[in-house]
Amino acid sequence: MAEDVLQKQFTPYVPQAGEEFMSSAQLAHFRGILEALKQQLMEDIERTVHTMKDEATVFADPNDRASQETDIAIELRNRDRERKLIKKIEETIDRIDSGDYGYCAACGVEIGIKRLEARPTATLCIDCKTLEEVREKQVAK
Repeated sequence: MAEDVLQKQFTPYVPQAGEEFMSSAQLAHFRGILEALKQQLMEDIERTVHTMKDEATVFADPNDRASQETDIAIELRNRDRERKLIKKIEETIDRIDSGDYGYCAACGVEIGIKRLEARPTATLCIDCKTLEEVREKQVAK
């Protein structure tokens, strides 16, 4: 769902020749993406709450009741993920405000515009993220 918002509403940023990385135009572009994504998620959460209130039905059949409870549990799990993403978006907007946005938290290199457009909340460059995933796989074994 979040990816749909990114694909539909924003055109990729094309840096001008000689433009500095994370210029004010780039920061404004990413802030717009993040704020729109946050707004969309908030609307989805609100819509889910209203839908769950409207569809609150007590079924006499245990199978129907179990199906409804399963559907509600799945929706709540999805909304919890979205709530965590909203928190991450807010942290990312704070990084834009502090001037840290767009740079890898581990090594300090530029993350890259295309990676940030694909995942605007990214904090690691692709090399550090790949290394982190390799370490996670080794620990999980």
